[in-house]
Formats: sequence, C-alpha cells, structure tokens
Amino acid sequence: MVLIRSLTKSQMGSYSLFLVVTSIFEITKGGLLKNAHIRFVSSLPEGDQEKSIVASSSLLINAFVSFLFIVFILLGSKLLGSWFHAEKDFEQMLTWFIPGLIFMVLFSHLEAIQQSHLDFKGVFAGYFIRQTTFFLFISIHAISKAPFSLKYVALYQSISIAVGTFVIYMYSRKYIYGRFDPSRAWIKRILGYGGYIFGSGIMGNIFANVDQIMIATFMTSSSVSYYGAAFRINQIIDIPSYAASEILFPIISRAATEEGTHKIKYLYEKMVSTLLSFTIPTAIFIMIFPKIVISLIAGSKYQAAAPILQLYMITGILRPMQNQAANLLNSIGKSGLCFVMNTLSLLINLIINYLCLLKIGFYGAAIGTMITCILGSVAWYIMMHKLVGINLKNILKYMVEFYEKLPRLLRNVIPKTKPAGEN
Repeated sequence: MVLIRSLTKSQMGSYSLFLVVTSIFEITKGGLLKNAHIRFVSSLPEGDQEKSIVASSSLLINAFVSFLFIVFILLGSKLLGSWFHAEKDFEQMLTWFIPGLIFMVLFSHLEAIQQSHLDFKGVFAGYFIRQTTFFLFISIHAISKAPFSLKYVALYQSISIAVGTFVIYMYSRKYIYGRFDPSRAWIKRILGYGGYIFGSGIMGNIFANVDQIMIATFMTSSSVSYYGAAFRINQIIDIPSYAASEILFPIISRAATEEGTHKIKYLYEKMVSTLLSFTIPTAIFIMIFPKIVISLIAGSKYQAAAPILQLYMITGILRPMQNQAANLLNSIGKSGLCFVMNTLSLLINLIINYLCLLKIGFYGAAIGTMITCILGSVAWYIMMHKLVGINLKNILKYMVEFYEKLPRLLRNVIPKTKPAGEN
C-alpha cells in the first residue's frame, strides 16, 4: 500500500517483475529442497544421526542452487530486463538483492528444519520480523519524502531477510546438531525425490505468473503494474491456501506411511472445505466491490485493474483445490504425476493466454488465466477422485458443518464481558 502510492507505474511494473522472478526462484528451490528435507527428516526417529546428514546435504544443495542463480543475475539480468521491456531499475534491483539471496539460503534451511519437527513458531517469528522490518524501512523512507529508487527497495529486502534469519535461528538452535556432514548418497536421494518437485515447482510458479510475464513481453512494464496491483490483492485469497500446504505436507507424509488412503482423503477434503469457507465470502465481496478495494489498497490511479481483480477472484476460489491436490501428490511420493499436471497446465495456459491477448488485448491475459484455471480445476478433481476417492459432496458437507459451528467458535474466541461492578 505504501510502495504502490510512492512508485510510478513504470517503477511498479519493474518491481512486480522483480517479485515474479525472485519468487519463482525461491519457491521453486523450496520445492526441490524443503519438501524433501521435511519428508525425510520427519520419517526418521528422534535422535537418529541421519537427520544431521539429511540437513547438511540439503544445505549444500541449497547453497549451490543459489550460487547458480546469482551467476545468472550477474550475466543475464540485463537481457531479461530488455525482454520484459523493463527499465534499468529491474537489473539494479536483482543485483542489489544478491545479499538477500545469500541470507535466504540460511533462512529457507532453518525454515525447513523447523517444519520437519512440526514446529511453526520460529517460522512465524522469522517471517513476521522480516516483513515488519521491510515495512518499517519503506515507511520511514516514505515519511522522509525521499525519492524512491528501486535499488534501495531491494536493499531493504536484503536487510530484512538478514534480520529474519537471525530471529528464526534463535528458535531453531535446539534442532541444530552443530555438524556439517553431507553425504553423496543423501544428496542423490534428495535430488531424486525433489527433481520432479523442482520441475513441477518451476511449471507451477510460471503458471501463477504467466499473465504478468506475457503482458511484460507483449506490452510494457507500466501495463504490468495493473496486473501486479490485482495480483497482490489476490494473494489475500491465496495466503491461507499456501499456509495450509506448509502445515499439511508433513502431516500427510506421515499419514501416507502410517494410516493409509482413507486418512489422506479425509485430510484433503477437510482442509479444502475449511479454506473455501473463508475464500468464497472474501472473493464474492471483492468481486462485488472491486473498485473500492483497488482504491483502498492501490489508489484511484489503478481503477483499470478492477476487471482483472474480479477475474482473479474467480481463479482464487478454484485455486485451493489445485494447490492442495499438488501438495498431496508430492507428500505421498507421486511428484512425477504432479509434474506432468503442472506442465500440461502451463502449456495450455500459454496457448490460451496468447490467443486471448491477440483477440482481446490488455485484459486478455487475465481472461486466459481464468479459462485455464477452470479447465485445470476439473482435470485436478477427476484425477484426485480416481487416485484417492476425493468427493465434492464431502467437501460441501464439511463446509456446511463449518458454517454451522462458526457461531460457537466465535463465542469461544471473543472474550465475554462481565457485568459492571463484578470482579
């Protein structure tokens, strides 16, 4: 909300593209390493020395993948900026974010350590302090009325990640063995398990951002700013789904080993129904009042993003089912199937988006993404129904049960006021 009012549309477009590139890398790397780390460590008994070897091997791969991305930035960021029709700020942002990428090696590693022990306090604290620090930097910069340069925004990101890393380390010390003993066997095993997840992550994350990428390629970075504004608001819908995936992955991994398909089916249906119970009312409200929401979050100069936001809300309603389905496949060891589904979705999305851009123009990418998401939701449901017996009726039944219990849950959460004079 502060940045979008402080940056020009061209700068906002460059910043959106910067977030697209860095998030694709970081989330994809997390798919390669974090899921494998969590799965293998959570399946080992407490006190097993193998946990140290798994963690060390994961950290080594983490550092090497990040090193390759830094080399890519140094050699290819200028070409990438030219391809996206982005101004020089885009190249500078990536360069100034290199310290942040180095700290992210430790941050993501400590996050995986926490989650592999089903401990989320440190993860919450690390992200909370990281984002709060970034917000304070941006706010102080805005209050001082100093001109915004995107390279400083990237630097603030780097410093914030460093602070967040220190905080998450304080919570993770009890799980750290104090040894660095990677093994070739575990490196091969992690890469073998995470290879498909890595490829699936690339496809899935490009799919999530393909409309912004294609707008940048065929139009201008200023055009991306409208999609970026709508995308940030759409993340309000997506955040619960991604958070649920983080929690559900280690639980389903254990359930797949110890309890069988019936438990996996129940966990999936229950989680999707809970997410939809929150997502659907929020999405409907935003679809009815898109201009009010855009004005509140981004400002009146982004009113043209209102139709994009409405289309994003439709995909936002459907996305929890797809996100949790992909997460389930990875957690039960069917990452190859997940890779195939994500690859096909991306190819279809590219074709439909391209055709919609040619025929419709500026709003074509959002319409193409919505069409692809609807088709993809049908395909994912059919596959999950055949694989573990997912039933849409059960999801709807659990949603009704949730709404029936909601008043009682709220009464338990809201503190009761005592009558005047009562101690």
